[in-house]
Amino acid sequence: MYQRPKLLLFFIICLAHFSVSAQSLREKTLIKHMVYLSSDELKGRKTGTPENLKAREYIVSEFEKSGLNSQYPDYLQEFQFYNRREGKTLTGKNVVGFVAGTESKKIIVITAHYDHVGVGKKNAEGDSIYNGADDNASGTAALIEMADYFAKNPAKHSLMFAALDGEEMGLQGAKALVADFPFELEVIALNVNMDMISRNEKGELYVSGTHYHPQFKPALESAATDSDIQLMFGHDIPGTGADDWTKSSDHGAFFEKKVPHLYFGVEDHQDYHQVTDEFKNIDPEFYVKASRLILNCILALDEDLAKE
Repeated sequence: MYQRPKLLLFFIICLAHFSVSAQSLREKTLIKHMVYLSSDELKGRKTGTPENLKAREYIVSEFEKSGLNSQYPDYLQEFQFYNRREGKTLTGKNVVGFVAGTESKKIIVITAHYDHVGVGKKNAEGDSIYNGADDNASGTAALIEMADYFAKNPAKHSLMFAALDGEEMGLQGAKALVADFPFELEVIALNVNMDMISRNEKGELYVSGTHYHPQFKPALESAATDSDIQLMFGHDIPGTGADDWTKSSDHGAFFEKKVPHLYFGVEDHQDYHQVTDEFKNIDPEFYVKASRLILNCILALDEDLAKE
């Protein structure tokens, strides 16, 4: 179960590990976001719950602090969908921010889902909360920090930052976004999706999607040159069953609409969709380095796409 003093102590230790000097991402703030989003207070952030609302309000607040614009009132895109498991229609809300580009009229859409699966049966230790630290507080916290970075350092392309709801119920937020996109879909140069980026014992981060879009690979390889994280390619070969991640997360909704995508994530681990997917079990050092690597990849892709 959640023990605030122990978690707070672990949080302090993690922060002390990182340099206080200026970095491309605010590392301490990145960790702070993840601690809150994966806390017991938010009870797994299941779509339609009060705790999902708390997570959403937190993201909106951070977007406001960063001064992001949006094509949606109060950053919120509301949508409804029928949940067959619960036998009722649910309401979800995406949080969407926007930073105008300096050159290109095209848009890079950066996504991460903030929902998770909520509360289930208690395990042997009495824990029933599926905190979803890696899945996907990790991607959401990185999204928030990247939005802040690009608000201060605009890219050549316009950037849309979409914290998506309802992913765990069938990519519902992503489907709603592409169905009600505020521009023609043809204006999207690329979707970059982040889902589970905070731990891997081998120090590997996968980017899936270059099977379909090999033109992105040189920029990605260049961006990863000086990283301590090993950027791996794959998990995108048709006909390989569960090993093919092409439709495994929100980028799948973009793929269905023939929008180019790249998906950053780690391979499944023992805590995937378990109550043990908690902040204490992520690797803070790997997470910071992986987030920085993804940022560098976006910067390289922004430059590369601007040449077209």
